[in-house]
Amino acid sequence: MSTDSNPITTEAEEKKEEVYEAEHVHKVYDIIAPHFSATRYKPWPIVERFLREMPAGSVGLDVGCGNGKYLGVNPSLFMIGTDRSRGLASIANHEFKHEAHVADALDLPHPPGRFDFAISIAVIHHFSSPERRVQAVRSILATLRTDKENPGRALIYVWALEQKNSRRGWDENSPQDVFVPWVLQKGNKSKQPKEKSQKQAKNLVETEVKATASPSGDSAQTRAACEPEEEKKEAEPNPVYNRYYHLYKQGELGADAVEAGGKVIEAGYEKDNHWAIIIPA
Repeated sequence: MSTDSNPITTEAEEKKEEVYEAEHVHKVYDIIAPHFSATRYKPWPIVERFLREMPAGSVGLDVGCGNGKYLGVNPSLFMIGTDRSRGLASIANHEFKHEAHVADALDLPHPPGRFDFAISIAVIHHFSSPERRVQAVRSILATLRTDKENPGRALIYVWALEQKNSRRGWDENSPQDVFVPWVLQKGNKSKQPKEKSQKQAKNLVETEVKATASPSGDSAQTRAACEPEEEKKEAEPNPVYNRYYHLYKQGELGADAVEAGGKVIEAGYEKDNHWAIIIPA
């Protein structure tokens, strides 16, 4: 992507990325929102630990909150959720009674430097260029307190490229830009499963068949190669919707954090994701 040398081209490229994400991310999540919500009810251990370790009365954000499953993990916190999907934000608000707003991570409607913490779980990998992914991290960091003694901190998760032992089978030699199918099970309700029926809810988990991957890292070739085949869609008993992902290499999230003006204070790998806790530098 061009920078200062050609601002007109840069603006055109950014618009192209926005349109691409609207088609291959935002539109898909609005369509699958009820079914997606029905599969998202159990907090991941490190995310839950991060939230429970926050001091009582802390104020935080969940950027890309989905159905809001993390907003009530620690009742002693005050949390606000945002999500680009109107369908998911609506579920968080009306079904689970959390405060969630429709907003893009690149344009968060919050005052800078006011929040004690933020989380963004499995969101930033949906931005389709390196510049936009870095800008998303920068946008999240901008909401955090910058006290030198006790700065705000953000926990960010992204899908990992290194998933050799998972059902997806990606490894360090796989393409990083892929489409991941979601098979929409018809007739599923969006209501979060109650504890006694969680075993049944597990049967609703997404069917993520092996992702259609690009043959190279070039974004234009990636998109052409990854477009879903109509014949395959028609052969499925249920509709299939393909979501764009950028799979992060080990160390890539940390590099994005530094470029965004942050400092990584802890990092790791969990559930086929790379994660990092980042503070403003």
